[in-house]
Amino acid sequence: DAVIEAAKRTGTGAIHPGYGFLSENGTFVKALEQAGITFVGPPASAIAAMGDKSAAKARMANAGVPLVPGYHGDDQGDALLRSEADKIGYPVMLKASAGGGGKGMRVVESGEGFQAALDGCRRESKAAFGDDRMLIEKYLVQPRHVEVQVFCDRYGNGVYLFERDCSVQRRHQKVIEEAPAPGMTTELRAAMGDAAVRAAREIGYVGAGTVEFLLDSSPGQDGAFYFMEMNTRLQV
Repeated sequence: DAVIEAAKRTGTGAIHPGYGFLSENGTFVKALEQAGITFVGPPASAIAAMGDKSAAKARMANAGVPLVPGYHGDDQGDALLRSEADKIGYPVMLKASAGGGGKGMRVVESGEGFQAALDGCRRESKAAFGDDRMLIEKYLVQPRHVEVQVFCDRYGNGVYLFERDCSVQRRHQKVIEEAPAPGMTTELRAAMGDAAVRAAREIGYVGAGTVEFLLDSSPGQDGAFYFMEMNTRLQV
């Protein structure tokens, strides 16, 4: 409210939020739209579309973006989630649907440890995000974390500005980013970039954004990659 009031007093026509938490705050963007002030970034609808990981993955499936095998449904019963994990095959990754930053995440190696991991993830997710819904994905044992920068205008045009490897992490937080990502063939780079642009177009994205992928580097996978999430801001 203070930012919007200051903008009105000074006759500001547009606000750029930087790359902090305000840049992904859909409520703030909607308030700017209602006040007639331009937000330099994506519309509130695009932020909301990627804010819920389960809903985002459904949108990505619709756009033909590759997804890790998993469960992203509305039924959150313990028995159903355990059954889906059994179908996917262990190890699996439990993730908070509304989360990010490594919170509400657990690797589950077997069915015996599933319930305890689920309970822990729900508690952490509820405390961090006020939402304890979970999704389940097949855990890739040897993945690389590759991010693609995209840039889109208001007319449906989008480009990718290449990629960076963010695989070196500590507690799910990146330590080193390397660009261009090592070991990327021209074909793989183009395929991943095209998928990133499709993801952005699916949600009507505007401005700079970051689409994150898991690249399966295990033997025999031959460059298979999967959508992980999108940061609806300039990622650093």
